[in-house]
Amino acid sequence: MKLNRLETHDRLLEFKKQADYITQGCEDCINKRPREFKDHPFYIYAHARTDDDGISKRLIWQPRLSKPKPETNSMLFRHYPKTGETKIMWMIPEPHLWPQYKLGNVTENAIVLESIHNFKNKMKLLSQKEADDLDDWQIDRIYTEIANNMQSRLKI
Repeated sequence: MKLNRLETHDRLLEFKKQADYITQGCEDCINKRPREFKDHPFYIYAHARTDDDGISKRLIWQPRLSKPKPETNSMLFRHYPKTGETKIMWMIPEPHLWPQYKLGNVTENAIVLESIHNFKNKMKLLSQKEADDLDDWQIDRIYTEIANNMQSRLKI
């Protein structure tokens, strides 16, 4: 197989830019999370959506207290405010991109490979609640508090 060095280099640079974009998306979500989350660990869910033009795609970044269902074209992180740590839960690209992350490729990525494997073979593992997840009633209480605070801010 003959490689075009310039094209390979350009792809590697683009791949590295994506990592910076992901870091910035997580940081923005952490900094803009609802104050009602307090110091509870929370999820940062990023999923792609197609714009109204039907062509362009954008990532939606969402802080959440509950774990979402695993989907292709999504990423999930878990942030721990008390320690400042953020853990990667999964990074699942679109299925047609999966071969690009395999071992030996310039864009090889162990986290993405593990996420793809778990998505295909261990869906329960990806969906499983974490030990420190809040109970459903606690989550509902916090979301109700957020909604009530939003309503009172809008009335002013």
